[in-house]
Amino acid sequence: MRTLVHTDKELIEAIIKKCDICYVGLADTDGTPYVLPMNFGYRDGVIYLHSAQEGRSISILERNPRVCITFSTDHDLVFQHPEVACSYRMRSKSVISWGKVRFEEDFDKKTEALDIIMKQYSDKEFRYSDPAVKNVKIWIVELDEVSCKEFGAPHDKLRIN
Repeated sequence: MRTLVHTDKELIEAIIKKCDICYVGLADTDGTPYVLPMNFGYRDGVIYLHSAQEGRSISILERNPRVCITFSTDHDLVFQHPEVACSYRMRSKSVISWGKVRFEEDFDKKTEALDIIMKQYSDKEFRYSDPAVKNVKIWIVELDEVSCKEFGAPHDKLRIN
């Protein structure tokens, strides 16, 4: 078993789209890390997130908008020998990405972002009330850098089920 590095955009996007949650890492100006599991949407190299208008994450992002977002899927415990603990490994596929958060305030663009987020989870079309759109904080993260790895790979090809 080995670790493969993938750079193909289609493979990276397939992993992202297969995930139902992402982990968003923030760092406060004093270096304190803060990681949030979040629902998300993805389109054309941009991650869309939503939250409450206020809170710890918003306060941190106002001071430092840089984030690291991770995705991980297809977890499966594998081993080379059942009696050798060090031969056990979690087979998985992951994407780690970096970017800077900007908040979207335009009503129509917020609605579009909510549609992108909901598309990650459902093919249904949704309608949003004006207060719901006005009261949600939309995070837009254009990805500056992306890394993709497949851990415990038995071969050279990435398989997305």
